Amino acid sequence: MANESSLKSKIYAAVFDSIIKGEYGPNDVLSEKGLVEKFNVSKSPVREALIELCNEGVLRSIPRYGYEVIRLTDRDVQDIQRFRLILECGCLEQYWDMITPEHIEHLEQMLAEDYQGSLEHDALIHWAKNTKFHLALISCFHNEYIYRSLKASLTTLSRAYAQFYWDKWHKTEFVSFAGGHKQFLEHLKNNDKEAAVRTLQKDISGFEDLDAK
Repeated sequence: MANESSLKSKIYAAVFDSIIKGEYGPNDVLSEKGLVEKFNVSKSPVREALIELCNEGVLRSIPRYGYEVIRLTDRDVQDIQRFRLILECGCLEQYWDMITPEHIEHLEQMLAEDYQGSLEHDALIHWAKNTKFHLALISCFHNEYIYRSLKASLTTLSRAYAQFYWDKWHKTEFVSFAGGHKQFLEHLKNNDKEAAVRTLQKDISGFEDLDAK
């Protein structure tokens, strides 16, 4: 049982990674049989992985046909962005006093390690670093439900990155999020809540401007 659970997790991760990397695009259909052959496993872990991806809104089951990769719409992205603005900026205002010097030091150290250059050439690394920073910030508030909600939103946005901007990522150098994050941390150190919230809002909203860079 434990082995099948591990296989399911590996297949889930592999399929999701293939979607993020553009190997499976929106409206592509995956077959259970094809994945069984690809991973050389039994049907059970493949089916469980596909069901989990369906439950998370990544795939749609089409009886007697396969599993379709769900296309994200502009409205989907806008809704997630509005949710992030409410969640992250609201938490920052509500739990401002919970942020300690140790938290700020940890975020600064993370930033220094993750952004040693000013340009990113790999889109997935670019987004992963941004995700890591926002999850580290929200974890300062010690609310597991909020953390899981943000993580789910950022995971969906990673699919939007792949769907909307993948071709451009392979052709363009992207300025990293580091500048905005550094500015945000300066506001934290100066105990300037209003400026910190404003900078966080700008950072979150920057997602929709990436295709214009």
